[in-house]
Amino acid sequence: MYELAYLQDLVIILIFGVIIVTIFHKLKLPAIAGFIFSGVLVGPEGLGLIGDIHKVEILAELGVALLLFSIGLEFSLAKLKRLWKLVVAGGALQVGLSIIIAFAISRFFGVPHNSAIFVGFLIALSSTAIVMRGLQQRGEIDAPHGRLILGILIFQDFSVIPMMLTIPILIGAEVPTKDSAYLFTFLQAIGIITAVLFAALVIVPRILNFVAKTRQRQLFILTVFLICIGTAWLITSSGASLAIGAFLAGLIVAGSEYRHQAMSDLLSFREVFSSIFFVSIGMLLNPTVIMENIFVIVVILVAILIGKFLIVFITAKIMQMSLRVCLMAAVALAQIGEFSFVLLFAVQGNDFIDKTLESSLISAAILSMFITPFAMSLGPRLAAGIGKLPRLNKLLEVRMTEDAVDAVSTMHNHIIIGGYGFAGRELSIALEDIGIPHVIVDINIENTRKASKEGKTAFFGDVTSPDVLTKLGVEHASELVLLVNDPNAAEQAVRVAKKCSPNLHIVVRTHYLIDIGPILAAGADDVVSAEQEAAVEITSLVLNRHKIPTQQIIEKSQQIRCQTEEDSSPG
Repeated sequence: MYELAYLQDLVIILIFGVIIVTIFHKLKLPAIAGFIFSGVLVGPEGLGLIGDIHKVEILAELGVALLLFSIGLEFSLAKLKRLWKLVVAGGALQVGLSIIIAFAISRFFGVPHNSAIFVGFLIALSSTAIVMRGLQQRGEIDAPHGRLILGILIFQDFSVIPMMLTIPILIGAEVPTKDSAYLFTFLQAIGIITAVLFAALVIVPRILNFVAKTRQRQLFILTVFLICIGTAWLITSSGASLAIGAFLAGLIVAGSEYRHQAMSDLLSFREVFSSIFFVSIGMLLNPTVIMENIFVIVVILVAILIGKFLIVFITAKIMQMSLRVCLMAAVALAQIGEFSFVLLFAVQGNDFIDKTLESSLISAAILSMFITPFAMSLGPRLAAGIGKLPRLNKLLEVRMTEDAVDAVSTMHNHIIIGGYGFAGRELSIALEDIGIPHVIVDINIENTRKASKEGKTAFFGDVTSPDVLTKLGVEHASELVLLVNDPNAAEQAVRVAKKCSPNLHIVVRTHYLIDIGPILAAGADDVVSAEQEAAVEITSLVLNRHKIPTQQIIEKSQQIRCQTEEDSSPG
């Protein structure tokens, strides 16, 4: 009765998952940590309720695929194109520095050359599933630190291909045609990825359009599922990681008009299977090994967390990111990822790496993944606290020429625009047309350069810093308009600005209604939610099409705004 045993294991996972995550929710602890802890409890080294981890591995891998597919749905090829510098430069710096430093430390402790390189491979990778799930839940994927994190993770996942190809050389296996094998695998990967991109632009939109016309919801779900799993399988067969395959599959559907329907239909599947993945990670943890090698594991864990934190921080700083972005990215990527286990499994049975070191690395890796959700939730407070330190605060200073300093010093009753995306640019043009003085600040160096080329008074700096706001003349400004994509940064900026200038009028744009309350409580005067305005606009369009009188439409729009203000009011 193998099927019955399989079902029994699934029931056990779900029971413990529900109980533990409920307890974690009551204690205001991250749900992901609860799932990992559930895996420790039910696993073979915990209560032993599930003796064979391999039974749940297929479901766990499916969970990773659906999670990364949904993340891909939130992007598009056009959006990914804008991330190329973060992917190539940021990813290469982080992975390269991680391998070099891990290799040097491993050699210092007597680890052989080939094993030291392999340890560098393991350390270089972070957890795409855990980090992206955390960013997704917090609505920070499109924030500056979210884009940097995504760029680095994409490069990490692609780097799994050459790492896997290098393993036979490191373990000394006979590879008669190494050069040709490398070339063939590389060309195969390029060919498959090219085919995927072609499908995204030409084939998939037509298929989804045809399926949508049938009005069969089941058929649509099956088709989207096929695109997700099929693309992930194709990409994985070329040597890339499952994460990259599923992510690219999401990008394919994201380019069509059916992305929101696909997200809606797959949401419940994603939540169930990705939760099983986190449980399966916890099952790998062996409490006995931890107790027997506690000192070594703690040393490795601390070295991983501090080392990767510093490496990512340095990488972000070289990329000219603000201190806040550097800190948030460093906290998020300080763990070892799930695809490090794929590399470890590839060398099992070869006596390639010392068994004690291997078990200690596995334990430290899982513990680092367990800590990550807690660390990410504390990231904004850490960034705010460290940003107050005088010496570190110098890293936040705006870059201003003498002419710019003079220009700001003569401004009174001006408007400070925090963020120069689409909304910031349109606001700046409107203010310029009617002659209202304003100054722009952004932590994206490309945005500030673009604004400067357009003749705007724009500076690179972090609007959450009191020093930055002071240099922008906040004491003499009439208004601060925050158009940043990070709700935590917006809330912090409001608090800092109100301390610098209590009478300053502050307007904040946020994406989600859930963010309005905390931002209003921080001292903002007006908060505009994209969700709220979308509801107003859609309602107006529909009512107008049905020839409802204009006054009624205005009243209904006002009702929506009042209702959302009541629902999101602080306290």
